[in-house]
Amino acid sequence: MTISNLQPGARARVLRIDGSGAIRQRLLDMGLLPRATLTLERVAPLGDPIWIKLDDFQLSLRRAEAAMIRVGLLP
Repeated sequence: MTISNLQPGARARVLRIDGSGAIRQRLLDMGLLPRATLTLERVAPLGDPIWIKLDDFQLSLRRAEAAMIRVGLLP
């Protein structure tokens, strides 16, 4: 499952980041590390961008970026 598959309000833990190169490194630099906990805050009406809450800050991701981040749902 990826972030782009989550519904608003869902909590998840990052399992891994697919992809390579500069985009992967950018996601890691933003704090999307394995075992990080996040909450999907909202999705724009047309599906792009997606806002997530990670620790104490919000991130805005493109749908393509969110599709690279594998997550596991939390209760």
